[in-house]
Amino acid sequence: MRAPIRAVTLDLDGLDADAVEAALFSAGAYSVVLTDRRDDAILEPKPGEVRLWPATQLQALFPVDAVTEDTLVALTASIGCSRTALQVEEIADRVWEREWLKDSQALRFGTNLWICPSHATVDAQEAIVVALEPGLAFGTGTHPTTRLCLEFLDQSYTDGRLVSGSQAETTRVVDYGCGSGVLAIAALKLWPQAQALAYDIDPQALTATHDNALANGVFERIETFAEAATLASRLPVRGKADLVLANILSGPLCELSPILCQLLAPGGELVLAGLLDEQADEVIGAYASMLALQRWRSLDGWTCLVGRKAQ
Repeated sequence: MRAPIRAVTLDLDGLDADAVEAALFSAGAYSVVLTDRRDDAILEPKPGEVRLWPATQLQALFPVDAVTEDTLVALTASIGCSRTALQVEEIADRVWEREWLKDSQALRFGTNLWICPSHATVDAQEAIVVALEPGLAFGTGTHPTTRLCLEFLDQSYTDGRLVSGSQAETTRVVDYGCGSGVLAIAALKLWPQAQALAYDIDPQALTATHDNALANGVFERIETFAEAATLASRLPVRGKADLVLANILSGPLCELSPILCQLLAPGGELVLAGLLDEQADEVIGAYASMLALQRWRSLDGWTCLVGRKAQ
């Protein structure tokens, strides 16, 4: 039986999040988590920006003996809030690093493609399974934008067409803003002759992509890049990409339109996600002089756009 712990919960209500977090850790907190109290969406933060929800709640976990009344009074003085603002609850300790995994399950995307955590199994015939644990990097298949991209890959596979159009050719896939690497890895699992190049500005994403590629046995067919220019420099040597996937946000998608189109081989296909339905026209317009984008599918207010570069 693991020892109980105490959770201290506080609504920020204008308080400085960094200062509150520092005060809690100084008081002996194991961990501090920020959550959305009202289900407000945060869309398109600027590069490097960490934006909090309008109504942000903070919860800290402490050893049970560390939360005394004297500790709480000292915290209120340090934080600048009233004692009644701190809600204290004793909870049974658990293996927290595994607790959040228990509700994850295998997910199906289209006809053949599955994303499956290690504790689950897939029994479907002809299933193509990507082994993936929920992690820090974006991309587990639960968000509509990721689901749209995975369903597009599955449909391409189910329709019996490779992006390059020939079993003898190597399909080159670019995952631009790879997150967990799930899109690149799914493409490699669907097309065993494919090679993938994955780029992200977040080091955690590249680590996750590396680890997930190892877990899925496709490590030798994927390269990761922390610099977009380095990725682009690899393609002229090996040939342009047959498929470019970018599941990011509408603003960056518009800004990156020349770069993403330059990565494509003639006849190559571009798949864009991460944009809301009402942002689709703006993104389509940003690419209009280079290729014609079409709305492929919409899901829960998010749109996936697809276009093919002229031969």
